Amino acid sequence: MENSLENQTSTLNGLDNMETTINWLAACRVEDAVENGGVCVKHGDEQIALFYFTRRNEWYATQNECPHRKQMALSRGMIGSTTDEPKVACPFHKKTFSLSTGECLSGDECAIKTYPVKVEDGTVFIGLSA
Repeated sequence: MENSLENQTSTLNGLDNMETTINWLAACRVEDAVENGGVCVKHGDEQIALFYFTRRNEWYATQNECPHRKQMALSRGMIGSTTDEPKVACPFHKKTFSLSTGECLSGDECAIKTYPVKVEDGTVFIGLSA
């Protein structure tokens, strides 16, 4: 499926009570996603890791670049949970990151960017800030 920006936008109120406009990128069809794993979605020069956590029936999206070694690898990482927190482990050095917040769970100060995800009519969309 060719990635395309959906004409639809959403306005979200964040924690800081500021409105954010979201453009929704059509990333893939649900049936094309890897169960309990990730895929890399390329949008322009940006790489986004999209995860389908089948056991939880949840979708997550993060930057694909691991901040530790600057490698585009997170989409190939293993996903799991720590005390009900969904996480991904970098396949190279095993640093773990929260799929919900992007926080590094391995004790380092680095974090990764996260994106909202929605599924409509069998298509998975990734939310990009306008």
